[in-house]
Amino acid sequence: MKLKLLWMYHDLMDLYGDKGNIQVLKTRCEKRGIEIAVDTCTIGELRTIEDYDLFFLGGGADREQGLIFEDLLSRRDGIEAAMKRNTAFLLICGGYQMFGQYYRDQDGKEVPCLSFFDYYTIASDRDHRCIGNIAVETEMDGKKFLTVGFENHGGMTENVSTPFGKVLYGHGNTFDSGFEGFMNEQVLATYMHGPLLPKNPEIADLMIQRALRRNHGDVALEPLDDTLEKRAKEIMLSRLNISPSEMSETPAS
Repeated sequence: MKLKLLWMYHDLMDLYGDKGNIQVLKTRCEKRGIEIAVDTCTIGELRTIEDYDLFFLGGGADREQGLIFEDLLSRRDGIEAAMKRNTAFLLICGGYQMFGQYYRDQDGKEVPCLSFFDYYTIASDRDHRCIGNIAVETEMDGKKFLTVGFENHGGMTENVSTPFGKVLYGHGNTFDSGFEGFMNEQVLATYMHGPLLPKNPEIADLMIQRALRRNHGDVALEPLDDTLEKRAKEIMLSRLNISPSEMSETPAS
């Protein structure tokens, strides 16, 4: 089996170690004998997005988002074609925001986004941000588990119809929404950096399965030894005074 991954704006949208998500996906595929090809794409480079099984876009500050937004908007047709071809999408922070309707910055300037989904983002004032460790209770593709990560965003994302999960500790989409991220059967969009996947191997495997489904149907993944990953998550949950027993975790494969 082969999986083709497109890493968008690798040189600009890589906030708080988002590149670690790529390394986790590569390692977990390689350990299972799944051939994974990772291509990068930045401003002005040509890629046929619909040819890829997994599309990854990390986070960036307002400056980086300002640099890429015109280039990203010019690729809308290709992204839409990829969605129709069942490409899987993993979007972090700024990547999450830019798939919504618009982003309104701290000066009130409204930046148009890709408008694939109904949510929109409005920047808070310069003195307030959603920042710190976060824990989320989620259900993804029929699997229930706890997710941990790190959030640092001034944008408040509203009108999210299907969030990634319920916030147990931290903020989420807004200061007090109680929910984090956006998710449907193809797209996982979240404010969780850290990076997201090293402490959350369940999500990594589910993203691999979503990507493989495009050309191979439902694939059962060989279980891996996730002792270190689970221990890292347990330590973070303990720091946040959340017991893993609050939800029985179901392995992703």
